[in-house]
Amino acid sequence: MSNKPQDTAKNAEKMYPRFRTMARIEHFILMVSFTILAITGLPQKYALESWAEWMINAMGGIELTRIIHRWSAILLVVGSIYHLFTSAYRLFVKHERMRIMLRKQDLFDLIQTVKHNLGLAEHPPKMTKFNFGEKIEYWAVVWGTAIMIITGFVLWNPIASTVFLPGQFIPAAKAAHGGEALLAVLSILVWHMYNVHIKHFNPSIFTGKLPHSQMEEEHALELERLEQGGDPWPGLALPVRRRRQRIFFAVSIVVGSLLLIGVIWAFTFEQTAIETIPRVTREVFVPLSTPSP
Repeated sequence: MSNKPQDTAKNAEKMYPRFRTMARIEHFILMVSFTILAITGLPQKYALESWAEWMINAMGGIELTRIIHRWSAILLVVGSIYHLFTSAYRLFVKHERMRIMLRKQDLFDLIQTVKHNLGLAEHPPKMTKFNFGEKIEYWAVVWGTAIMIITGFVLWNPIASTVFLPGQFIPAAKAAHGGEALLAVLSILVWHMYNVHIKHFNPSIFTGKLPHSQMEEEHALELERLEQGGDPWPGLALPVRRRRQRIFFAVSIVVGSLLLIGVIWAFTFEQTAIETIPRVTREVFVPLSTPSP
């Protein structure tokens, strides 16, 4: 005779692999850089507001705020490059499927979820390792980061940018940069915080594992696959992988060196957007007008 309550308690405590070390490092870099960028960037967008002026002064003034903002931007770019290399490693060396790609089934899962939440469907959909919400959030981050890096480069290097682009691109880049930043912050505070911290705390991006109850609710198909003995990260056999590793690392050294040089060049050759014009402190003599006789 099976003891279902004990079996349920045992499954609830069981943890399943969710994120590898590389993904957790990427998330940490993104979390730190994004937070600092938001704290130093939004006050600059609303610089005329009293709260923004207070924050800028608390951070040491506008120039220091700009410097901190730009170093955080460099960290974001480095983290993005790191993500590209780890993704290329998984695709080329391990020959893994891109399970983060949107599929037609995600639309059906979205509809089924809405029906279930409205009481029109008895059961929620069974979803894979990445459900439709996580996929949308991931690609929103990719799209938003690309916009922020491109517009940030234009704002950081306005003189160099106008050599190749019309001058109207500078205010356009400023509007896009600030608008995307505000959208990203609101998305994190509303969407991400609710799904990861309020609805239930999801520890997987820190621990790399997810408990049985959350796997069953949000990734039932992945749970079934893992319980049937499936590899958490299926890929090529080890001998084939080693040959691809040699090619990957050789190419990565060359490409990584070029990207590093490009990043250093892009963020050092123009400082006009960091330094402010010094205030005029000298006294100017203006002779008093004498009355006409």
